[in-house]
Amino acid sequence: MSTSSRFAVAVHILTLLEHEGGRPVTSEYIAGSVNTNPGFIRRLVTMLAREGLVTARLGARGGVLLARPATQIRLADVYHAVESGDLFALHHSAPNPKCPVGKHIQRALRDVLGSAERALESKLRGVTVADMVESVTARAR
Repeated sequence: MSTSSRFAVAVHILTLLEHEGGRPVTSEYIAGSVNTNPGFIRRLVTMLAREGLVTARLGARGGVLLARPATQIRLADVYHAVESGDLFALHHSAPNPKCPVGKHIQRALRDVLGSAERALESKLRGVTVADMVESVTARAR
């Protein structure tokens, strides 16, 4: 079972845009940084634009730009823009209700997983794209 990489790539995109200092960046340039194809980047940029995180400038000197300051873009905003559904999934079939474990496991798991999701959400609300740029820049030194 694999998880989506959309969130990680979206954070990469936004961090790169801020790092470029307001210069419009093409999907090809972004794809080169991420090491993926430009079509995937364009799909993510569309999702980010829908949430008001990026904007596109058309024309010969066009490209993608942050729609608001990096200090105002929280990673929780990014996560909600590109991911859907619950972070953790329970088994799609109901367990055996006659089994002492099966009868209660999903409720027990929901408690634990709900707590984990709230902790992740809290952490992502506390980190901005500006923080990511600072972290990347520090690591580059």
